[in-house]
Amino acid sequence: MSDNVTAQYKIEIDGLNLFYGQFQALKSVPMSIQERMITALIGPSGCGKSTLLRCLNRMNDLIHGVRVQGSVHLDGIDIYRPAQDVTDLRKRVGMVFQRPNPFPLTVYQNVVYGLRVAGIRHSRSLDEIAERSLRRAWMWDQVKDKLDEPALELPLDQQQRLCIARLLAVQPEVILMDEPCSALDPIATMKVEELMLELKKDYTIIIVTHNMQQAARVSDFTGYMLLGEMIEFSETQVIFTRPTKKLTEDYITGKYG
Repeated sequence: MSDNVTAQYKIEIDGLNLFYGQFQALKSVPMSIQERMITALIGPSGCGKSTLLRCLNRMNDLIHGVRVQGSVHLDGIDIYRPAQDVTDLRKRVGMVFQRPNPFPLTVYQNVVYGLRVAGIRHSRSLDEIAERSLRRAWMWDQVKDKLDEPALELPLDQQQRLCIARLLAVQPEVILMDEPCSALDPIATMKVEELMLELKKDYTIIIVTHNMQQAARVSDFTGYMLLGEMIEFSETQVIFTRPTKKLTEDYITGKYG
């Protein structure tokens, strides 16, 4: 396949293989991700969900000995082509991790960090983007009087939403979420899920989750992975009510995993 294709989806994955040394973690994975939808990846631990997610902004490049075959097209352009600017890619395709990872800076400095790295210094512009990003992450009312306080002193759920605000500030197109609620209590999880549903109006979201109920609640499409393979990918309602593969049905019904 050529580096450029006609884009029908936001992200198109074709024949994706990934090796950690001699170990093959992903096996000919295909997947097409629609724009401004939430796509969930489910499956037992160690099945390749997070590895696949990290392929979408080439975070796996940072791991020694990783080798990737196949293609991942973003808006019709292969992100693994030699000419790809990886820094630009990671601006367009941002990541929210399992545990909140605010920097040991103030709340305000966290939100504008990426902007300052990009060379934006005008204080009024920074202030406007910070407020807009915190509002989009449903945090402004909680932190507007705490902008100069340490981000690490915020509750965990606010730390996670701060990380989302920090990401929104650099205006990504795609948001990758690797089990973003695994460290949160049920109430905080509900807030993040509600935020995801609001954000999908403007962003394409891919989430890895071990919580099948969460996938059923928030996602439009779901992929079930097992041992590095994409066993089944379809609309979420189909996956959870009438899967076509027995392996999927066994996992959904608790017979496996």
